[in-house]
Amino acid sequence: CYNLNITLKQMQINNAPQRISEIKRKFVKPPAYQWQDLALRIIAELSIPKHKKSAVFKVCRDYHKNFIERCLNDTKELAKEGERWKYFFKLISQEKIVKKNTIQ
Repeated sequence: CYNLNITLKQMQINNAPQRISEIKRKFVKPPAYQWQDLALRIIAELSIPKHKKSAVFKVCRDYHKNFIERCLNDTKELAKEGERWKYFFKLISQEKIVKKNTIQ
């Protein structure tokens, strides 16, 4: 019983969560798919604004991982200033145009 009281006091001192709801708030689920992890990495590295995050997820889901990583690397190398995420989407859109022309 004495040891239990000590651990409770230590938990209060360490600001540990006191309720299950507090524990659930701190838990973050990992991405279910690899393309989701890639999208999260792109969002963090290029500082993608909130209104464009869903577009990053769509691009990562629809295109091959190697192509997305190549576009990300090109963006990092070539777009040093300004909004780099715009250049990233420009590279993706050029690939869309190439695909559309080859299909027709």
